[in-house]
Amino acid sequence: MESDTAVRRIKPSEPPRYVTQDSDGAQNRRGDNGYDEDPKKKHEVRLFLPREGLTACLVSVFLLLLWGLVHLSLQQLVIGTPSGEFNAERARRHLEQITSVGPRPVGSEENEVLTVGYLLEQIEKIRLKTTAGPHQIAVDVQRPTGSFSIDFLSGFTSFYDHVTNVAVKLEPKGGSEHLMLANCHFDTVANSPGASDDAVSCAVMLEVLHSLANQSTPLRHGVIFLFNGAEENILQASHGFITQHPWAEQVRAFINLEAAGVGGKEVVFQTGPENPWLVQAYVHAAKHPFASVVGQEVFQSGVIPSDTDFRIYRDFGHIPGIDLAFIENGFIYHTKYDTANRILTDSIQRAGDNILSVLKHLLMSETLADSSAYRHGNMVFFDLLGVVVVAYPARVGTILNYMVSAATFLYLLKKAMLPGTGGGRYVRDLAYATAVAVLSWFVTLLSVLIVALLVTLLGRSMFWYTHFYAAICLYGAAATGKIILIHTLAKNLYYRGVRLVELGDLYFDVSLLLWCSSLVWLTSRGLCSAYVPMLMVAFPLITRLLLTREFKHRGASLKYSLLYLLGLTLPYVHFMFLLWVVFEIFTPIMGRSGTEIPPEVVMASLVTLATIFLSSFFLHFIYLVRSTKWILAGLGSVFMVMFLLVSGGLFFPYSGDPHSPRPKRVFLQHTTRTFHNLQGQVESIDSGLWINSFDFTSVQHITPHIPEINDSIRTRCREDRPFCGYPWFLPVKFLSRKNWYLPASGVSPSSPVEFSLRSKEETRWGTFKMTFRVKGPSHMSLYLMPHRGASLSSWSFGDGTPQLDLNGEYFIFYSHGLSAPTWTFWFEIQPPTEPDPSGPEGMISVAISTHYFFGKDSRTAQLEETLRRFPTWAFPSSWVSTYDMYRY
Repeated sequence: MESDTAVRRIKPSEPPRYVTQDSDGAQNRRGDNGYDEDPKKKHEVRLFLPREGLTACLVSVFLLLLWGLVHLSLQQLVIGTPSGEFNAERARRHLEQITSVGPRPVGSEENEVLTVGYLLEQIEKIRLKTTAGPHQIAVDVQRPTGSFSIDFLSGFTSFYDHVTNVAVKLEPKGGSEHLMLANCHFDTVANSPGASDDAVSCAVMLEVLHSLANQSTPLRHGVIFLFNGAEENILQASHGFITQHPWAEQVRAFINLEAAGVGGKEVVFQTGPENPWLVQAYVHAAKHPFASVVGQEVFQSGVIPSDTDFRIYRDFGHIPGIDLAFIENGFIYHTKYDTANRILTDSIQRAGDNILSVLKHLLMSETLADSSAYRHGNMVFFDLLGVVVVAYPARVGTILNYMVSAATFLYLLKKAMLPGTGGGRYVRDLAYATAVAVLSWFVTLLSVLIVALLVTLLGRSMFWYTHFYAAICLYGAAATGKIILIHTLAKNLYYRGVRLVELGDLYFDVSLLLWCSSLVWLTSRGLCSAYVPMLMVAFPLITRLLLTREFKHRGASLKYSLLYLLGLTLPYVHFMFLLWVVFEIFTPIMGRSGTEIPPEVVMASLVTLATIFLSSFFLHFIYLVRSTKWILAGLGSVFMVMFLLVSGGLFFPYSGDPHSPRPKRVFLQHTTRTFHNLQGQVESIDSGLWINSFDFTSVQHITPHIPEINDSIRTRCREDRPFCGYPWFLPVKFLSRKNWYLPASGVSPSSPVEFSLRSKEETRWGTFKMTFRVKGPSHMSLYLMPHRGASLSSWSFGDGTPQLDLNGEYFIFYSHGLSAPTWTFWFEIQPPTEPDPSGPEGMISVAISTHYFFGKDSRTAQLEETLRRFPTWAFPSSWVSTYDMYRY
């Protein structure tokens, strides 16, 4: 530490601003915190200022230690010794058996026969072993048919026919009036074995069922274990259960087990709506807690392009629940790498321990029987490194937040009320300093975004996808350096001659004020996530008050610096855990967020915001050190070296390393498209490989391996054709507007689609009711595009009200189980008053696309040949499809 050796003698006759000579001959403005408190008081002080190198080391070591602590906590999957109630080894055998059949898309034999057969076999074994016990088990295989609309993605309507649910009810032998629901799904997307999403959850549920059924003490309430077989078809099977199954009427709450990653810890990221007793049950019973209300509010904001069965039970069943999901390693989510061997047994053990203990607690509680009495209110909840969960009612959080805010404003008000001109000068200086801090944030964010733009223009987007810390070094060094530079310039130019200890004190108050402002704003909006700024205000404020005497009489001594950092430990370690969650979720999402969202902007913004937040309570160190030239030189060197390495292409975005794959996702459909005119005649027909890249780099890295896939075959959207004339499986056209169409031979499925208009009737109110029949594979997409001036008034889907998507068209997602009758549907259309001469003929264009995800129809020789040419770091998900369009 450096010593400010000047001795301050305050004389009554001196003006509010004091200037003395320090040991270096430099003049500094002096005073208690820079302001005149009591001009009659005389005392001598010896103030210390921190050295630049030591300060940089202290802050760096502090942050690295906390980051290491966060990672250490994440590796501790199981805390303590398992009780033995949940057998993870047996659950693992279930997992391996379920995934051994390979991908399980809806309608396939693997999903509808083999997996269902295995589940029923294991359930029957459990039932036979527990017949003499106090519980009874009932099993029902449900195959519902239904329809609903949902505003997920761009908004669409879903129709399902004979999908599969395996429902198991465990209850006391005398029966039960109230039931809990535990939900998993055993179906998968095409081309993925789906170990984490969601076979492991079903394996855990089988073992939880086994444990509960073998209890000698009878349960107070019953529980339904729902193994649903159509979640990947956008939540169809859960809708079929909660809206049609007779047991659903007795369900009072649910637990949903999901995955957005592979392995690790399962996190509670949604609860409610309201019903705080569910959070309290988790807090009381979970053996290895891992939960955050921040995740809940972020997820429910729609920022993350995903949804779970939680939504169906909440919106259609009107019941509350808890949503848990594995979130680690989302890079291989929905890929061929989602295999059982990547899920640690300890991950299964902790998930099983938690689900079993929470279910037991709820099934033995009186609350479940009268849950409506405990319905109102929300909970603030978060865990501290997975060791303990903190939870309290939102109304208590509001009071606590405002109390902390009031204490902060009283602390600042005391300084603003200093006698003489001190108080007014403090308010003015605080306002100016706050403006400098906020300006530094905006300039920093703008500067880093310019760097991100340069990286994008150089064609190096997503260099951090495999090399995450390269982004921290590039964007983090740029952001940190910019913040320090701006404040150094402010210190040397604007605050010239002002004592450093005064500036350090002032900028601590600035950080406190800004965090407190965010606390008040979030609390006023009713957000439970306001607890984060509350922690970031309360602990630094308490620390500062406890260290006031030390700072006043000795300055920024080593003791002060160490105790100050110690006081920041708890809020900072929790905030760094939240940052880990943000990067763990959003970094993989950039690999499947489409071609329109520039990932460098997202990553640069996240790193910069993280830097701004983390640096907030270190600002006053910038003003306490005499110089920052070596820190700036070091950060500048790191930035320049990283920028040169990134520009030179050293960091390739993807990896085919089998131990830690980071694949590029590509969708390929070998398709044949047929277009009919108003007279029903074939207007045109073509075939090709339709290619979608689901990240921003498009095909720039694919072209060197497969030269014919290049921008010369990039498609253009035909606005006169439904969904541009291409066989979109889901309505994600808005995410991926760049597509490629490589001419190929035609496809000839053994079970081609049969599509026909059965009737067309004019109604008394001037509309036309058109009825169609379709017979095709298990997955089809129907597109309806009324021509200009025409509009749909009603249809046979959902609640009868047609739902437009974001593009002004109608998308109906269809699937069926192993077998289903012919699909019949109708809609009523109001014809245009005048035909549009510039548009297509008729009043509506109707298109049907078929998707063959399994069996011999899902592959062609040309498709297989193209797949073999893809590099090992790519994951091409492929199938055969057709697209048929008609005008009416």
